[in-house]
Amino acid sequence: MKRYILIIVVILLFPALLANAQKERKYIREGNEWFETGLKDTAKLDTVSFGKAEVAYRRALELKPDNRQWQFNLADALYKQKKAEESAKEFENIAEKVPLPVDKSKAFYNMGNSYLVQKKLDESIVNYKKSLRITPDDPETKYNLAYAMKMKKEEEKRKQDKDKDKDKDKNKDQDKNKDQNKDQDKQKQNQDQNKDQQKNQQQQKEQPNKISKQNAEQMLQALENDEKQTQEKVKKAQALKAEKRNVEKNW
Repeated sequence: MKRYILIIVVILLFPALLANAQKERKYIREGNEWFETGLKDTAKLDTVSFGKAEVAYRRALELKPDNRQWQFNLADALYKQKKAEESAKEFENIAEKVPLPVDKSKAFYNMGNSYLVQKKLDESIVNYKKSLRITPDDPETKYNLAYAMKMKKEEEKRKQDKDKDKDKDKNKDQDKNKDQNKDQDKQKQNQDQNKDQQKNQQQQKEQPNKISKQNAEQMLQALENDEKQTQEKVKKAQALKAEKRNVEKNW
């Protein structure tokens, strides 16, 4: 009885599985056609066609999520639309899950390209090296690695030159500040000198003129002489008064 039930279940599921497989192939066919349409104009990629290819691949993966080929096609369609960040994540998932080393190498290579267009040079160099460890003779990976390393070197040089320019500007500012400080110091010194001159002039106005020792002695001698003359005059006057008194008494 159980055998009959199992057979009946298989028979019932088979049409659904067949329908899903047909839908999956249909979406993949549509995705591939849109992808090829996008590649026709190599000078200018048709991002609209790659967008339609992305939608078709996603529908196919809804029916068969573990299909690595459809995942790879989806990641490639994202890359062609310049959705580099999303494509890098998809290639990273593929690299972790695919069993074959050659497929891992391709995933690492495409991941390196996705990081390169984002100018994430360190990440791109790491993934190119991972790819070359598996397929060391791949010329495209070698070229892209060399290109990424050259860009990295140029970026470091630009950064160094920029830092040098900043240092030069900083030194110029410091020299300018030094010159300004010197000018300020000189200006302050001149101001101090002017203040000292004004102070001296004020003191000269306030203080009497100084005389020499010789002049002072001459002035004292003159005063003494005047005082002697005055005393002699007083004595003579007193003597005359006395004589006059005497004369008057006797008379």
